[in-house]
Amino acid sequence: MANKHKAKARKWKSAAKALKAQLAGALGAKAGPVVSPLAPAAFPDMPVIDGVEFAAIPAGVRYKGRLDVMLARLAPGTVVAGTFTRSKTASAAVRDCQAKIARRADADAGAAILVNAGNSNAFTGTRGEASVQALCTAVAEGLDLPAGRVFTASTGVIGEPLPHERIIDSLPALTTALSPSGIDQAARAIMTTDTFPKGATAEITVEGQPIRIAGIAKGSGMIAPDMATMLVYIFTDARIAQNPLQKMVRRLTGRSFNCITVDSDTSTSDTLLVAATGKSPAPALTDMRASGARAFEKALGAVMLDLAHQVVRDGEGATKFVEITVTGAETTADAHLCAMAIANSPLVKTAIAGEDPNWGRVVMAVGKSGAAADRDRLSIRFGDVTVATNGQVDPAYVEADAAAHMKTDAIRIGVDLGLGKGKTTVWTCDLTHRYIDINADYRS
Repeated sequence: MANKHKAKARKWKSAAKALKAQLAGALGAKAGPVVSPLAPAAFPDMPVIDGVEFAAIPAGVRYKGRLDVMLARLAPGTVVAGTFTRSKTASAAVRDCQAKIARRADADAGAAILVNAGNSNAFTGTRGEASVQALCTAVAEGLDLPAGRVFTASTGVIGEPLPHERIIDSLPALTTALSPSGIDQAARAIMTTDTFPKGATAEITVEGQPIRIAGIAKGSGMIAPDMATMLVYIFTDARIAQNPLQKMVRRLTGRSFNCITVDSDTSTSDTLLVAATGKSPAPALTDMRASGARAFEKALGAVMLDLAHQVVRDGEGATKFVEITVTGAETTADAHLCAMAIANSPLVKTAIAGEDPNWGRVVMAVGKSGAAADRDRLSIRFGDVTVATNGQVDPAYVEADAAAHMKTDAIRIGVDLGLGKGKTTVWTCDLTHRYIDINADYRS
């Protein structure tokens, strides 16, 4: 038995040495695509979340010389909530995670999240399911966890078998490298066509004690609601049960990730997981109507919306961040329907790219949306400039004023339908030739 332990120690020491060399190569490798002009100035300083450790490694799933697999280990007692794509062709990993979230099995045990970039393991049939099971089993054995507490995700090319053996081979090195401060490398490892890693954080105080939240995301193209093409992982030390956390996450997803679009295409792999370790010294959040729980939900919502906005700011080829607000709809659902029709219109998005205040394209999008609308009650604004009122161009409209707003990199479009109290805000980006370049060359 002693010899067995010594052999295992030698193996892991060797794996750690190999990881150090690989990381040096990956982090010093040639830079990726030109960073989006809408990117934040820097990746934020992320707090350590007690009960979470991270590691990332270049496993060569598809990319060469860059981080492409991340592992997060979660302390025993961590509760996990999640929302997922509603695509009818969802990946094997999505289906596996959905089942585990629904079962809430082994809640007292530790947990793990394993993510790879470069291959989505989607539309790979029973072979894809076997890959997920192989990964879950390997992680469970390596970290001494129940397989039902291992959550995996894959992002990248659809329809190609996942070389899961490469990921399994990297697990000893990943486990050795686990660190409470490794979230920044984890954010880089899950990127595909992203031009910058995405992170957001928040902290609140409940009865004098801190609760911390830190989240990372990936997403750049194939972005549309239900839930947009993205992977999102948010970690908190809050003490909260799974059921109220799940309800909270569903509500907040509707106000954040389901209110963004880049290209109207819904992914097969969308996954959002929120893990609460329960390690905060703050009191447990048991009454969702109490001030502490409300403050936590507000902070979690702010992190989710920040990450959602970063996904739009990294939209493939984006040069404009666009906010669309619809008011005066008969219902909130109609307001959302109308806003997304505007946000997803190629004609609207290309006009924005060309800095052309072509408000006729907004009229077109409203009319085709399916929402209740009355031409003679419709009003439109570009920024603070009223373009149209009561179904026609506003008498005081000066196109040069609207054109000046279109030259900024933060565009605001307002539409009032004049029918009721329904309202919503969604976010998108412009559509440029760079989007075509990126997606035409995606597999090459």
